[in-house]
Amino acid sequence: MSHSSSRSSVVSTLLVSFLLLIAAAPAFKAQETSEKTIAQPAPVSSPAKPASKKKLSAAEKAKAEQQRALALSLLISLSNDARSFRDQKLRARTLARIADGLWDADPDQSRTLFQKAWDAAHVADEEANRLFREDMQRQQTGGRGAAGSQPPDLRAEVLRLAAKRDRALGEELLEKLKRDKAQNSSDTPEPGRRNSSGLPEAMAQRLRLARQLLEADVPRALEFADPALTGVSMQGLSFLASLRDKDAAAADLRYQRLLGVAAADAQADANTVSLLSSYLFTPQMFMTIDRSGGTNTSQMGRPGPLPVTTPEMRRAFFSVASQILMRPLAPPEQDKTTSGVEGKYLIMKRLFPLFEQYAPKATTEMVRGQLSALSASVREEIRKRDDNMMKRGIRPEEEPEDTEQSLLDQISRAKTSAERDRLYMDLTMRTLERGDPRARDFLEKLEDSDLRKQTRPYVDGTLVIHYIEKKKLDEAIALARAGELSHFHRVWALSQVARQLTETDRPRAIELADEAATEARRIGGSDADRPRALIGVANAFYLLDRNRAWEMVGEAVRAANSVEDFSGEDSRLMLRLQTPYMTSMQTHSTENFDLPSMFRALTKEDYQRAVGLAQNFEADAPRATALISIAREVLSDK
Repeated sequence: MSHSSSRSSVVSTLLVSFLLLIAAAPAFKAQETSEKTIAQPAPVSSPAKPASKKKLSAAEKAKAEQQRALALSLLISLSNDARSFRDQKLRARTLARIADGLWDADPDQSRTLFQKAWDAAHVADEEANRLFREDMQRQQTGGRGAAGSQPPDLRAEVLRLAAKRDRALGEELLEKLKRDKAQNSSDTPEPGRRNSSGLPEAMAQRLRLARQLLEADVPRALEFADPALTGVSMQGLSFLASLRDKDAAAADLRYQRLLGVAAADAQADANTVSLLSSYLFTPQMFMTIDRSGGTNTSQMGRPGPLPVTTPEMRRAFFSVASQILMRPLAPPEQDKTTSGVEGKYLIMKRLFPLFEQYAPKATTEMVRGQLSALSASVREEIRKRDDNMMKRGIRPEEEPEDTEQSLLDQISRAKTSAERDRLYMDLTMRTLERGDPRARDFLEKLEDSDLRKQTRPYVDGTLVIHYIEKKKLDEAIALARAGELSHFHRVWALSQVARQLTETDRPRAIELADEAATEARRIGGSDADRPRALIGVANAFYLLDRNRAWEMVGEAVRAANSVEDFSGEDSRLMLRLQTPYMTSMQTHSTENFDLPSMFRALTKEDYQRAVGLAQNFEADAPRATALISIAREVLSDK
């Protein structure tokens, strides 16, 4: 925890730096930021006017330059403090974000800060991963499942900011990450075998970085991605699907190259074909099938509409797919494919409707013959398999009503309460996936009262999230008030609905925000969720009543000063269920409950007042987070 002497040094350094910088403050470029900026509608008392370009007066220009100089001095002063932060996670994030903010003013100093941030991130990641592994092992004691949220990847955060600024520095840090992963890895893959759904960790990390850069800088993202797009992988095809939304020509060109690579690869197999099919027919949804017929389905991003592709590209895919699928089978003891015979049969059966619809007739008949020949080499249960997993994304799946009736029939024949409870849990979860409120009714049919009590918060919490996402606001309000929710979850739900009602029903939105504030104050004074919840309410009030928003932030600062583990970011809405029948965990980001979005908004309103509030945080973490948010908002304002 930092004391008043530290804050005094910040202020004095700020004034000295201001005098040095203001005389010749350069016109810094607007920096890019990965965070979303909170919406700021026009005041309710007057209609919104279209934005117009306004020429700043000399006084306004001078004020803007003064604020930029002050923002830079904030970062410089904070960088000196951050080098001595004991919390390695805080040190890494603070130094990396300061380096990003100072880049235009002093690239050399920024590179040094990025390196120091990387060193701190390495230490923090190692410790966080160790604690995570220990927690998973503790949960698994006794043979039960384990669920947990992976800790933040701090090196990835530092890498993203550094690579955005300097490709050479990004490549240097990527190489360091590769060495770190190699030292920590104990994986020894079987010689001659390939994992068609994955990549070496170094290439996977390169693609993760490229995905992060894609939103703001497509050329830079491609610079990092291209070295990893030399073979067929789930991660690479997922990147191409995301790239297609930004630059369809660039994505299609790289996909066509992958088709050529696969055609020339002697180790390409049925899983390779399955992965390649996703780009054209099931974007971001991937399926591979192993040698025993087990399926692995991954949703790598938000499913979108099918890409508009040319007949030539589809013909190219089916040409390559048929070449690979028609390769003769090796004897069982020599078969090194990832799919084996049974996996190959199932993949061909899954994709065959696409051949019938899009491929040339001669190609389709050739594949039909191969599929018929393979059927004699697989088990009967494999031949008969035609479940929803096999149909997913290709053919219409079984109607939910059919699955529901099947489970109800099984329940009617169940002989024990444990068997009935297992089936009712399955039915509850299946209806819950669709956001069907009957999930609550099925839950109440569980005969085990402890299981009912344990499951109810998960069901109610999931339904509230579904209602808010689908804008079923009346249902969301009713369940937020009556459901089995934590205080934090209830605050989140009420404040989210209030934000959605800002334009259409202002009185009701204010009522809900007030209700959320009351709920936030019910959270214990030593619980870090209390200041988080107050910040979330303040963000809702910012759209409704600016004075109330400032008051709520002040209350959040006082609450934060009474807890030890409030950082001002990384807030999450978590739902966790662990029963004898299943283990499930959901983690939802709650950006509006973090300090950066709030302080960026307050900075637009009153820079000096925002700085004053930020300085009132006693702990290093929230103070650094708030001050960096303020500085970045000023420096990013053109």
